[in-house]
Amino acid sequence: MGKKVMIIDVAKCVGCYACQIACKDEHVDNDWSPYTKPQPDTGSFWRRVEEIERGTFPKVKLTYIPINCMHCDSPPCIRACRIGAIIKRADGIVLINPEKCNGCVDIAKPLCLDACPYNTIYFNEKLRIAQKCTFCVHLIDGKDPLYKFGIPRCVDVCQKEAMIFGDEETLKDIIQKAEILHPEYGVKPRVYYLNLPKPFIAGAVVDPSEDEVIEGAKVTAIDLFTGEKHETLTDEFGDFWLRDLKWNHKYMIYIEKDGYLKKIVGIITTEKDVNLGDIEIYKYKKSNT
Repeated sequence: MGKKVMIIDVAKCVGCYACQIACKDEHVDNDWSPYTKPQPDTGSFWRRVEEIERGTFPKVKLTYIPINCMHCDSPPCIRACRIGAIIKRADGIVLINPEKCNGCVDIAKPLCLDACPYNTIYFNEKLRIAQKCTFCVHLIDGKDPLYKFGIPRCVDVCQKEAMIFGDEETLKDIIQKAEILHPEYGVKPRVYYLNLPKPFIAGAVVDPSEDEVIEGAKVTAIDLFTGEKHETLTDEFGDFWLRDLKWNHKYMIYIEKDGYLKKIVGIITTEKDVNLGDIEIYKYKKSNT
């Protein structure tokens, strides 16, 4: 059996929450021992969809990022568990043994909850155990006689086909194009992402003397770290979007348009998506001589 991976294409996710609902449908009131006990109907989201509002009005984008246990190859939760209740299978799936977990009864809450950098482990108050996404391992192992596909429910229900699940070796070509969330954690997650949001710099170019927007102005951003140049033209509303930039880089922004003075906007750092608002540029003044 190959090691399992999940690949999520953020560009295809429309935030319908079908995956989150399917996870609840599969696990609430269903006991899939020995893999896991029933998920509470409230308070736990083994699969959650995060809404990220980017930019400021009116230059706003909304991105949806589905998140579940990353089934890390270097899992902090396993190292935090004092009684060996969390294990990693040969196929890469990380499981919490519901019979062995005691909810860290001697302290306020299970240590694994705080150990997980992605905040994907939950405490079942009723059963007093830690729980999380299992990749629907009971389906992978064929323990549900009504379900023969052998993939997690969230993957199966996605109408946009935003998720792929399978063996790492089979999907290696796609993995090479993908990213992981927060590589700085160093935990080697087995959930990969395509088209994670890259920062943008947006705005509008206007001529205050004519009280009108300017179409066709060239907006340039030069990455001061790499020298890479990004260019775009303003549309019929004077708007521009410089997309697919790099996080935490510094960009020098300037605007050019025939008949107008070149405008140096300044240096912008992409710590977040940036809306520059309305940028005024002025026509050359005709000489009287």
